[in-house]
Amino acid sequence: MKMFLISDNINTTTGMRLAGVEGVVVHEKAEVRQALEKAVQDKDNAIILLTEKLGNDFPEIISDIRLKNQQPLLVEIPDRYGTGRRSDFITSYINEAIGVKL
Repeated sequence: MKMFLISDNINTTTGMRLAGVEGVVVHEKAEVRQALEKAVQDKDNAIILLTEKLGNDFPEIISDIRLKNQQPLLVEIPDRYGTGRRSDFITSYINEAIGVKL
């Protein structure tokens, strides 16, 4: 089982290759869909990593792939610029989910 990266920039792809994770760089909607479908079809891929920017730019494609396939696991990761989430996103998520203020 292996991981595969679908990224919107070459720097993230290069860094992940140094860690042994292969991947592709995509920018257009059609490229994202094609890369995801190809990665999902490869049964060796246990985890598909996506940069947060792709997740934010093309949520309908990612949701569609998640609904159609139980495996592999799709995980959004920050790129070299950091996360697009607020610094307290985990705390606010817990507050919303169970109503407990931390």
